This record gives sequence, structure tokens and C-alpha cells, in this order.
Amino acid sequence: MTRNGADPVPVNTSRSTLDAEPLAGRDEPVVRLPISAIRDADSPRSAGVDMAYARSMAEMEADLPPIVVHRATMRVVDGMHRLAAARLRGEQEICARMFDGDDHEAFLLAVRLNVSHGMPLTIADRRAAAIRIIQSHPQLSDRAIAFTAGLAAKTVGSLRRGMDGPPVEARIGRDGRVRPINGAAGRQAAAELIAVHPEATLRRIAQEAGISVETARSVRARLRAGEDPVLDRRTRPDRGDRGVDRQMTVKLPEADPSQELRSLLDTIQRDPSLRYTESGRVLLRWLGPRVLVPDEIPLSLSHIPPHSRLNLGSLARSCAAAWIQLAMGLEDEYGHTG
Repeated sequence: MTRNGADPVPVNTSRSTLDAEPLAGRDEPVVRLPISAIRDADSPRSAGVDMAYARSMAEMEADLPPIVVHRATMRVVDGMHRLAAARLRGEQEICARMFDGDDHEAFLLAVRLNVSHGMPLTIADRRAAAIRIIQSHPQLSDRAIAFTAGLAAKTVGSLRRGMDGPPVEARIGRDGRVRPINGAAGRQAAAELIAVHPEATLRRIAQEAGISVETARSVRARLRAGEDPVLDRRTRPDRGDRGVDRQMTVKLPEADPSQELRSLLDTIQRDPSLRYTESGRVLLRWLGPRVLVPDEIPLSLSHIPPHSRLNLGSLARSCAAAWIQLAMGLEDEYGHTG
């Protein structure tokens, strides 16, 4: 029942572009509403309706796509230009879809739809909308708000930092998952779980600690290396002084491991299951030139020009990280199989 006592009448319409929008209530049937019963929108557009644009729509012979109306208030959520065009045509009714939700949710939807189709919002309007969403939905992540407002996540983060808002411990991402803002608590919980259940899979640890699988992998790697599982590069309190506390991801053994590495490599190369299978031979051919034995590092490395040393150091660390990732994957599969 509308405010003037008229009941919305369901009508059959072809699928419109609005149906494809990711909005709540998109499966609602299209109804015809009396234009006199519809209130103007709580619009994110600071300039209001562009009458020139509305007139161009009114002059089209095609039917206007359905607008979206907030059922509780009868305010337009999306479609003020279409409503103005219908008024210019002298029409008494307009096709609409009804949206159920509170005022804040209606505004979120209005921003999302106005960003994704029709006359685009200005950058100023998008920023103003993002600020309003941060105030009404502080639990939403920067990326989720950026997706809604049509901005970059960094822009939303900058806007958030300039505002005084209620503190939140976790935020909801675009995928609907809740993630803690401070990962230290999750990393500590993961470390405790690993201590109690060392055989647990990374996925189980991640689920119970409320962190990602990659974070769980990082925690386990740091525990194996004898390092603090919480003091990660993203949670380290002082990022400015990079010259202090530069730690290796894996601690090197005190003794020269060259002989042990040669013995391991020889054992792998003599393994019949590798030597006499095509996949095994491919692995052995790939492995040979990639094993770096410490006492075989060429002396010429000491004569590398200073400007190339940092690049080579970064390359070495990246290669080491790839080997560590491979090692953890192999160990995980072995532990799971066992």
C-alpha cells in the first residue's frame, strides 16, 4: 500500500540492465507506482537532477527502465533522472522495484548504482559519499567502500585517517569475510594452535585463528626458524629504521652445511624412482643447476660493483623465499599423507 492508498500493481517487463546489478532486492517484482506517491531521493549527487539529461531521456521513445524505491520511506534510491523524465512526459505512473532496508543501506545502494550506470557521479560526490559511508558503516573495509563509491582503496584509507570514528577491531571485506585490523592477535592465536596441534593443516589453523592461510604459513615458518611469530614485517612497530634488526627469514646453521647438502643431492640423484621415470629425470635436470652449495660460491662475487650488490641481495632473498615456500609445501603434503 502506498502513501496515497494505491496498491502497487505487478507488471511483466523484460530483463533490464538493473537486474544485473549486485543489489539487494533485485529479484523483487517490477510494480507500477503513482508518481505522486514517490519522494525525492537522498541522493549522493550534490548538484541534484540535471534537467537537460532528464529531457533527453524524456524524448526517447523507449520505455524507461524501472527505478528503485525505498519501501519504508517511498524515497527514490536510484532513478531521479528517470522520474524527472516521466514527469516531463506527463506520465502518472512509473515502473519501480521496491527495496527493503534501513536508510543507511538505501544510501549504500544509491551510491553503488549511481557509480555503476547512468550519469556518473563526480569525484567530489564520490568522496563525499565515501565519507558518509565510513561514518555509517565503519566496519566496512577500505576496499569494500572503494568498490561501492567508485574510488581507489588508498583514497578511502586516506579519508578514513582524517576522520574521528569509533574504533573497530575487524572489518568486513568485499567478499563478506571479517578480518582483524591488527593481525598480532591472530598470529599469536595461530602460534598457540601450532604449539598444541603441530600436525594441524594450515587451513585449519587459519580458520580457527581467524587469519589467512598465507599468514598461518608465515607464522609456522617463523616458529620453525626460532623467530617471534608476531613480529612480522607488517606488524613490526618501527618500520623507519631498516638498518636495525634485519633478520634472515631462516637462520643459517653455525657449521658449513656444504657436505650435508652434497650428500642430500647425491641421495636424490641416485633415487631409482627419479632416475628411471620421465618426470623424475625432468626434476633432476631442473634441480642440478639450482642447488647452491656454500663453499662453491664463486670468489668473483666479492668483486661485484657496489651499485649491483643490493639488486643481487634482493634476488638471492627472493630465490630463498621460493625455496622456503617449496619446502613448506612438500612438508605439508608429507605430513598430511603420513
